[in-house]
Amino acid sequence: MSYLHLKFDLFGLYRENKKAPYLKGTYLWKDLSVKDLQGINSIVHLAGKAHDVKKNLDAEEYLEINTNLTKLFFDIFLQSTASVFIYVSSVKAVADTVDGILTENHIPNPKTPYGQSKHLAEEYILNSVIPKDKRVFILRPCMIHGPGNKGNLNLLYKFVKQGIPYPLAAFNNKRSFLSISNLNFIIEKLINDPDVPGGIYNIADDDALSTNQIIKIIAQAGSFKIRLWKLNPSIIKLVASTGDVLHLPLNTERLKKLTENYVVSNEKIKKALGIKDLPMSSTNGLINTIQSFN
Repeated sequence: MSYLHLKFDLFGLYRENKKAPYLKGTYLWKDLSVKDLQGINSIVHLAGKAHDVKKNLDAEEYLEINTNLTKLFFDIFLQSTASVFIYVSSVKAVADTVDGILTENHIPNPKTPYGQSKHLAEEYILNSVIPKDKRVFILRPCMIHGPGNKGNLNLLYKFVKQGIPYPLAAFNNKRSFLSISNLNFIIEKLINDPDVPGGIYNIADDDALSTNQIIKIIAQAGSFKIRLWKLNPSIIKLVASTGDVLHLPLNTERLKKLTENYVVSNEKIKKALGIKDLPMSSTNGLINTIQSFN
């Protein structure tokens, strides 16, 4: 259930004409102006070009969408009467790989066009003068999931449901995830609580999970049998390299996402909100997402 849909009047921005039953109004982003924000309290900027698994996009496309579009919206916000701007960036604006635990003190050094375009947008915001009556938040979520999710969770789900053994069990990793419920909870708190200071916040569920644990959660949620194979990692990496050339489901990008360590600290945001734990546990959030696949 979405906190935002229940507690706010929503106005949407789209690239093309579109209607949604839960929105009070919609605008084409290219036509947006300061006058359109009359009566708007908060802007949540979610638009962006995500990772290109097939590697078909160039750096300019990421720059145009992730960087320049953010600059446009932020400049309009600064001229408007809106008081809160929330930019949903990414942990990949900081680091593509993580040794240990990623915190907000980590010096950004993104290596991909995606991460670099997100980082440039962050820098533009951070280098701007923020009026005292406005609060600006840069949220860096890890992998977000929820009902209707697309991507690697769906791939894992199909493996387990069809009884196909999961061949990557030899990779012992830990990775942070973010339930859409927890993200909505945080955004609601940032908008409603004027005492929460603006700034940069990592966003993740409370507990990091291994891919093997996720396989077990999928099996639990769907009452499927667990089949884990510990194949030689060198062989798996060779197969993934072949997948890059032949466009197979398993390629090096997907292998990285499924097996890498990427643990994100959420202590700063919880301290700012004055809470010990987020409302949705890592396991229950994944169960909710996985059950939606049925």
